[in-house]
Amino acid sequence: MSTPTSNSKPSNSRSAGSRSASSRSSNLKRGRIPGTVNDDAQGERSTREAPRKAPQEAGDERGLSSLHRKVKAQLDTPQLDYKVLLVVTFCLTGLGLVMVLSSSMVTSYASGASVFGEFIKQAMVVVIGLVVMWVALRMRPETIRKYSPWLLVFAILMLIAVLIPGVGVGGDEVGSNSWIRIGPIGVQPSEVAKLALAVWGAATVSYRARATQRLNSGMGAFLAVSAIILVLVLLQKDLGMMFSVGIVVAALMFFAGVKRKVFVTMLGVIAALGVLAIFRQSFRGARITTWRDTLTLNFGDTTTQGAAYQSHQGILSLSDGGLMGTGLGQSRAKWFYLPEAKNDFIFAIVGEELGLFGAVFVVLLFGFLAWFGTRTALAQKDPFLRLLAGTLTIGISVQAFFNIGYVVGLLPVTGIQLPLISAGGSSAIITLLSMGLLCNCARNEPETVSSMQHEGRPLIDRILMLPEPQGYRAGEQRRNERRETAYSYGEPVTRQRASAGRGSQDVRRERDRVEQSIRRVGGESRLRGYDGVRRQDLPPTATPKPIPRSHRRTDEAGQGRARKTRRTIDNRHRRR
Repeated sequence: MSTPTSNSKPSNSRSAGSRSASSRSSNLKRGRIPGTVNDDAQGERSTREAPRKAPQEAGDERGLSSLHRKVKAQLDTPQLDYKVLLVVTFCLTGLGLVMVLSSSMVTSYASGASVFGEFIKQAMVVVIGLVVMWVALRMRPETIRKYSPWLLVFAILMLIAVLIPGVGVGGDEVGSNSWIRIGPIGVQPSEVAKLALAVWGAATVSYRARATQRLNSGMGAFLAVSAIILVLVLLQKDLGMMFSVGIVVAALMFFAGVKRKVFVTMLGVIAALGVLAIFRQSFRGARITTWRDTLTLNFGDTTTQGAAYQSHQGILSLSDGGLMGTGLGQSRAKWFYLPEAKNDFIFAIVGEELGLFGAVFVVLLFGFLAWFGTRTALAQKDPFLRLLAGTLTIGISVQAFFNIGYVVGLLPVTGIQLPLISAGGSSAIITLLSMGLLCNCARNEPETVSSMQHEGRPLIDRILMLPEPQGYRAGEQRRNERRETAYSYGEPVTRQRASAGRGSQDVRRERDRVEQSIRRVGGESRLRGYDGVRRQDLPPTATPKPIPRSHRRTDEAGQGRARKTRRTIDNRHRRR
């Protein structure tokens, strides 16, 4: 009896071992950690919950990664920057016309004209601006670069003309003689100078830096011209436009990659000029006090009827709008409460009539403009287009956010208009021209050019009859230009050289002696240069003799026999 008992224990142990091995394998399949207690309740609970959580977490991760891939694929789509910039431009232009109509109806009617008077004038200006934008879209980058110096000269002449007494106007209205009246349209030369400085600066800095490989030599002329333009704008007593021109200068220097010390120094010079202009005029000092009251929302009874009147009314307009707004055309501030309702403070009317959603929509549009314009600059291979796209993007975007900033009270009031939305003559035309140049840069991205050449132009290009963009070829400008000085490339490789040694020296001495004797008697030198004797000294080539007719018949008969033999061989191969 003892033997069976002793034999039964090992069998039980083997069965227990097999069960434990199977349980370990099952635990491993379920995600259990080897070495844990099998009967632990917490371990069993973890084994039951692990299969439920893992698929869910894995699914979330797969969903996020899939969404990330889809968004990245959409952002990497060719022509995206170009199409987004066009859509943003048309949306801002259309919204600007609607808001100009809404904010100017009361003042137009009060002036004795129709309620659509200001709107019709702004619509005509926008039509001219769209035509100019279409012309800018059709221009080749080489053409833009070619005519940039003439645009700069024209802008400087206008800046000088506006300082002549009787030509420049605006001092009685806005405090600065910075306008030239051409019929019913007012032209602001500083707007033209800002665009001309951006285009010419991008052309000259990219060319000089590429030709000399030294950025300092390329920036010298640009900084000198920028200083002249800043001084001319400062003499007009227009601090807001001086700030806009300073933004263009700083943006071009930033995208050109100048040293940080030079960049900070330039910003310091612009800031110093601004502070000097503020202390020279007493009303500019009052704007600083108004900014402090608006920022803290602590308006006094005297300031609300004086220097801070417009800022106070702008804050009230924004607060009346609330979340959804009072409705399009239902603003109360435009009833002679807000003086510059259609110009500088039109964003307050947008916030009042369209509410927080409308104001955020405008901010998002300018945010898209800044983002996709910067993407366009970074995607360029041509240095000129890179500098031009970056400078135009920063110039328009910073101006827009500065206008929004002083309307909501975050920045001091400077009189800068909201691009594409505020009413204005030359401002709307120049801004649309700038957007046309920016969209032109987006059309000339390498991926966009390749996409249009292989897949065809988009529908908007076919409607506008825009030509297909050409790819950028590095160094083409240098290759097409005539060199001012002749370059020496050394001795031609085809010249025969004598071998080293005493014999070669004797040969040269004898040749030189013979040449001197020939010249002494007035004969012609036998040396013809590195290419040997001249072509006219070579003997005439013999005229080939005509082949006799009998030979030609023999050749034709031989060719016929060869063709017949080839056909016979081919037929034999086909039968096999």
